[in-house]
Amino acid sequence: MASPTIDWERVGDRFYRKTKLYDGVFDQDLELENYIIAGAPYGGAIALYRDEEKLHTYRGTQAAKSSIDIYSCAGKLIRRVNWDKGPIKGLGWSEDEKLLVVTEDGTVRCYYDLQGDFTQFSLGNGTEEHGVKACRFWATGFVAILSNNHLVAVSQYFEPRPRLLAVPPEGQIHSWNLIPPAYTTSRSVEILLAIGQTIYVVDASEAEDRVLQDGPFKHVSVSPNGHFVALYTEDGKVWVISSDFQEKLSEYDSKAKTQPKDVQWCGNNSVVLAWEDEVHMVAPNGAALKYFYDDWVHLLPDIDGIRLITNDVCEFLQKVPEDTEEVFKLGSTDPASVLLDAVDHLEKKSPKADDNIRLIGDNLDEAIDRCVRCAGEEYGSYWQKQLLKAASFGKSFLDIYNSDEFVNMCETLRVLNAVRDYRIGLPLSYEQYLRLTPMKLVQRLISRQEYLLAIRVSEYLHLSTDKIYVHWASQKVRNSTDTEDSICNTVVTKLKDKRGVSFEIIARAAYDEGRGHLATELLNHEPRAGKQVPLLLSMEEDSIALDKAISSGDTDLIFFVLLHLKKKLPLASFFRTINTRPVATALVEASARTQDTTLLKDLYYQDDRRLSGSNILLAEALSQSALQAKSDKLKLAAKILSDSKDPTATLHKSAIAEAQQLLRIQDTLDRDLPDASLTYTGLSVNSTCFQLIRSGYLKRASKIQSEFRIAEKPWAWIKLRALVAKRDWGELEELSRARKSPIGWEPYFNEVLGAGNTKLAGTFVAKCAALTAQERSEMYVKCGAWAKAGEELLKARDTQGLEGLRGKAGGAQAIEIERMIGQLKPRR
Repeated sequence: MASPTIDWERVGDRFYRKTKLYDGVFDQDLELENYIIAGAPYGGAIALYRDEEKLHTYRGTQAAKSSIDIYSCAGKLIRRVNWDKGPIKGLGWSEDEKLLVVTEDGTVRCYYDLQGDFTQFSLGNGTEEHGVKACRFWATGFVAILSNNHLVAVSQYFEPRPRLLAVPPEGQIHSWNLIPPAYTTSRSVEILLAIGQTIYVVDASEAEDRVLQDGPFKHVSVSPNGHFVALYTEDGKVWVISSDFQEKLSEYDSKAKTQPKDVQWCGNNSVVLAWEDEVHMVAPNGAALKYFYDDWVHLLPDIDGIRLITNDVCEFLQKVPEDTEEVFKLGSTDPASVLLDAVDHLEKKSPKADDNIRLIGDNLDEAIDRCVRCAGEEYGSYWQKQLLKAASFGKSFLDIYNSDEFVNMCETLRVLNAVRDYRIGLPLSYEQYLRLTPMKLVQRLISRQEYLLAIRVSEYLHLSTDKIYVHWASQKVRNSTDTEDSICNTVVTKLKDKRGVSFEIIARAAYDEGRGHLATELLNHEPRAGKQVPLLLSMEEDSIALDKAISSGDTDLIFFVLLHLKKKLPLASFFRTINTRPVATALVEASARTQDTTLLKDLYYQDDRRLSGSNILLAEALSQSALQAKSDKLKLAAKILSDSKDPTATLHKSAIAEAQQLLRIQDTLDRDLPDASLTYTGLSVNSTCFQLIRSGYLKRASKIQSEFRIAEKPWAWIKLRALVAKRDWGELEELSRARKSPIGWEPYFNEVLGAGNTKLAGTFVAKCAALTAQERSEMYVKCGAWAKAGEELLKARDTQGLEGLRGKAGGAQAIEIERMIGQLKPRR
């Protein structure tokens, strides 16, 4: 096997290598010099658009149609996007492989997958009037320069908010570039404009002159980490300076009489200049390396190197990683290099393998780690295996070694080799893979519809596969020409045992394609009602959505559907929809009772629930303060019940009539009676009578009692409490002369005693004939009538009770009770 150093070149004190990734990339008829080319980061897809400012070979009417062609790095056509939107002034990629296309009128299309689906927005800020001249892109945004030299920036694609940057100074802009926000002190994008002899740095607030003297600069390029800037002068020199313009790091004279068509960075340590078929790579300290090609060459920069694209070949130019250099450079005595040599001897069954292990000594663990890391930097499987064999061989001599890094590298290389295959065309380096992450790599495979490989990679790395299946199924329902039932059976059969798969996403894709029946059938397999219902509503399957929400038992979801239906449907249709669904009706009723009584009235009217509708009006009448409003509400409540033959409704109608009569009486009382501090309107019948008696209008109260047929017992209670509250002892004394009371005499005793009139309370004790002597005695005690209490006990011949009473009494009362006790004692 050829040495890995065969494609190394020394530039200054460093080594660089150019690795052939793929050959036979594009058709020879494809004139790359006539195309604008943009490459996605991390070895991503390549977008080609024919430069309309250049002449082309005529190849028929079909070939003359404008299109954006998306290829893999191996030259496999992924998608052809037909273009009819006008001249393209900006073509670039985001870090998650979204293709950005900016037209002259400021329209921006963001193709969020590689299948032609896009979102669109406009830059505004005068782009329609002045037009876009060019664009520069970074990982999450871009800047457009207009024909009037104004700058418009977009910092994110998922929620684009174009904003105008500071106005640059007047003058011709010879070249320009940007420093991404992540690498600026202000955390906002900074634009480098070559105007006149100097460079201006423009941000959101100001344009600052960096006071350079050797312009004009025909190319400006910023390193991936934002620390360095490369400037190409008019006399063919390349300057590398710090991005704060405080230090000049190196200078290189290309001695070229023509300007390069492109200047880009190769990682963060060298600058690449490209003419039509010639490439110069300028390393630190001004050292340079030249490459020559037979075809036109394009530069596609990446974070750790640069891709060189021609019709024949796709190559990756990068600085040789430090670990790789230490292992493979000629004459290396690094422990890892010795360990790799030991494996070679082992395969030859030479005893020198053991000598090499002894030579490494205590550095064996370090050598193993370096071999593992070096394996990750290799593109060829032969040297990957040799380096991993060396690491495995070294491990066998160690009692304790953590093999996690070794195992992870084996897994990573297996994945990288799979995606680097020309049929996939993702030539990721190890560093790019780490920055991209396995999840995003799987997403790139999904975008290319490489579902089988995506599933195998996910299962191998223990990642979730549900998104892969969902994307496959979504594409199936979009593009399949089979019948809808056949598509549904195919999708359901494939996915029924897969956990985490959302049929809602698949159904939405079907609906977006105009396949409503298929979408409905697929939604039946979605277990989560919260996912089913919104899509069913957007599909105008209102009844099915409501039934799904009800069957889920989620009241919030049911309310969501009901609110949607109420806004959408006429009221009669809305009620017809919920009438056959008791749960929905109950929720509408419960919600409307506190929030929308008008809707509740309409619901009761629609259902012919007269009594419930009358109760709402009755409640509204009670809440009114104005008499006329109360009366009107009561009339409406009575009118609703007028035709009903329900006994309960008849009873309610009678009660409403009495309420109307009471309101009229109370209004009369409020107008006729002089006490302005008392109000009768709004009181109940009992309270009205109570207030009248208390105010001295017993006859009026008696009349109301008669008109409303208040029963004797409630009337007696009302009268008693009102007289006690009035302290009308004379009237109460008159009542005590009556022979009987509807409520008995004990309440009179309690109420009067509670008011503090013990004398009058005592007159009611004797009338409590239904009580025992002991109970009456206790009542007399409460009134302070000890003698009468004793007489009650004497009549009952209760000696024990009298003795107890004697202990509580004092003075003459105790003597009188003693006398009573003596009367009950037997004589000798």
